[in-house]
Amino acid sequence: MWLRRAFYGWLIPAAFLLPLWLLVGWAVFDAGGWAFVWVLFIAIPSVFLGQLILTLLVRARGTVRAQRAVSWWDVGGFALWHVLTIALGFFNPAWWLPVFILTIVVAIGLFWLELWQLWREARPSGMVLHATDGMAYIPPPAPRVTTESVDEVIVITEKRTER
Repeated sequence: MWLRRAFYGWLIPAAFLLPLWLLVGWAVFDAGGWAFVWVLFIAIPSVFLGQLILTLLVRARGTVRAQRAVSWWDVGGFALWHVLTIALGFFNPAWWLPVFILTIVVAIGLFWLELWQLWREARPSGMVLHATDGMAYIPPPAPRVTTESVDEVIVITEKRTER
C-alpha cells in the first residue's frame, strides 16, 4: 500500500520534474541544437500536459480519492512511462529513437488504461446504498412472492342484464 500511496503523491510533482529533467539532460549530455528545439517546444509541453491529464484521470476515480492510493495498474503504467521519459533525457543516439517511439506508445496506452479504469469504476452497478442519519447501509433484498404460496383462487363472472 505504501508504494501505491507514494505514486499517488508523486503524480503532480512528476508533471514538473520530468520536463525539467529533459532540459537538464540536454544540457548535461550536450545533445545539440536540434535536440534543444525539440526539448523546448515539443518534449517539455507534451510531457507536462500529458502528465497533468493522466493525473486528473487517475484522481477522478472515487477509489483513488478515498484510499489516496493508485491502483497496481497505475503503478506499472506510470513507472514504465517515467523510466522511459528519464531514459530519453540521456540523449544517447544509439538507442534514443526506439526509446522515444516506445515512450509515445506507452503514454497512449496509459491514457487508454486510465480511461478504461475510470469507465469501469463510474458505470452504474446494481448495489444501492441508503443513508439514514449519516449512516449508509445496503437494504435487504425484497421478499419474493411465488405462485406456489397462493392457496385459493376466486373467479368472478359478469352477468349481463338486458334493458
